[in-house]
Formats: sequence, C-alpha cells, structure tokens
Amino acid sequence: MKRKLIVVTALMFAMPLYAQADAVSELQADYQAKGAGPFSAAAGEALWNKPFKNAKSGKERNCTTCHTADLTQSGKHVRTGKVIEPMAPSVNPKRLTEVKKIKKWFVRNCKWTLGRECTAQEKGDLLAFLKNL
Repeated sequence: MKRKLIVVTALMFAMPLYAQADAVSELQADYQAKGAGPFSAAAGEALWNKPFKNAKSGKERNCTTCHTADLTQSGKHVRTGKVIEPMAPSVNPKRLTEVKKIKKWFVRNCKWTLGRECTAQEKGDLLAFLKNL
C-alpha cells in the first residue's frame, strides 16, 4: 500500500511537467509549421530583457517590468498592481501547461510590451527560454 502511495504521489508531481512539455512542444511545432525555428533559449532570454519604447507614454518596458528579473519570484503588473505568479515552471508547475492560456498571454503581453504581436520565432524562442527555468 505504501509503495502505491509513493508511485501515485510521484505521478501527481510529474503531471505538470508532462503538461508543460506537451503544451510547449505543441506550440513550437505550430510555430515551426509557420516557418519559424530552430528556437533559441538565448534569443528568448535576450528578447525577455530587451527594452521597448512605449509609443504612447515614451517609457521603456520589457518583460521584467512586471515579471521581475528573477523569474522564480512573483511579479507585479505596473499599471494594475496585480500580483503575477512566478514564471519559472520549476517553482510554479502550472506555468506553460495550457496552450490556450499561453496564446492568450502572448497576445496581451507582446502588444503591451513590444507594441505589437510577437512573431512565431519570438514566441518559440521565449518558450525555449522559459521552459527551462
């Protein structure tokens, strides 16, 4: 009985990692079908940290503006003050597990930060960077 409990517990902890890999793989395959790739974690990290000038305010933004430089920590949206759970899947197993959510947040966050939608290459690179945190 104790062995079954250990196995079930191990599987429960492994499921978010499987879901993450599955969602990321599915999206990256979709982006490759659109002509993007190969994907680079280094390019994703560079994009994550790159400042973009906001057309309306003239202020610079990057992903760390809200998510912080330490992705294992919670962030905070600069406009709304809403707490943002850590981006690192290693401390937030729900991250990168749902294709629909990832797509939704790419649209919102790319438009807010970059002033435009991210390209398929940029999305794939960002996923390559984030999935290993």
